Parts: sequence; structure tokens; C-alpha cells
Amino acid sequence: TNTTIPAVNIKETSDNYQVELAAPGMTKKDFKVELDGNKLTISSEKTSHAETRDDEKYSLREFSYQSFQRTFNLQKDVMDIEKIEAKYEHGLLHLLIPKKEEVKQKPPRLIQIS
Repeated sequence: TNTTIPAVNIKETSDNYQVELAAPGMTKKDFKVELDGNKLTISSEKTSHAETRDDEKYSLREFSYQSFQRTFNLQKDVMDIEKIEAKYEHGLLHLLIPKKEEVKQKPPRLIQIS
């Protein structure tokens, strides 16, 4: 089968990483999200049901997210792995990966002169 690799957006803010993976037609049970050190792996082992009826013939078929794996290297030792949140809605898998307090960019501090 043709496997389409879902598109991914990764946005880094001063407080967190935001990962969005576009995979419509799936459920949250289809995904496996794993963080190993600074390596984030998003994969799926969805089994597809080849439901092509005799009277159907595709000239192009690109909807196929059965099994894929995407791996990303995030900045080492900055993630607060205990507070990672993941949700799947409207065809998008959202991951919010907060940065540790000590690595967040602090706003400039005005020093009082005595």
C-alpha cells in the first residue's frame, strides 16, 4: 500500500515546543508517542481495511496513514518530560512539550541602582 507520511509543524516558543501532526481519519488509539532522551518519535501501526469494492476503481489514492514513523531531535535537556501533553482532535495530533523552568528565556530584569 501507498503510505503517506503525515505533515508536521514544530514551533518553539520561549516556554515550550508545540508539535502538530496532520493525520485525519485516525483515532488517538492509533498513535504511539515516545520520548527517548531528546528523540521524539511519533508512530502509528493502524491496520487498514482494504475496503475496495468491485465497482470502485481509484485512479489516484493518497489517503493512507496506516503505518508511519516520524522522529525528531529536540534540544537536549530542556524538556520537562513529566508535563508533556498530547491530544488528537480535528485530524491533528497536538503535543505540548514544556521547557524546564531553568531553561526558559527570562525577560530582561531591570537592576535598581542604589
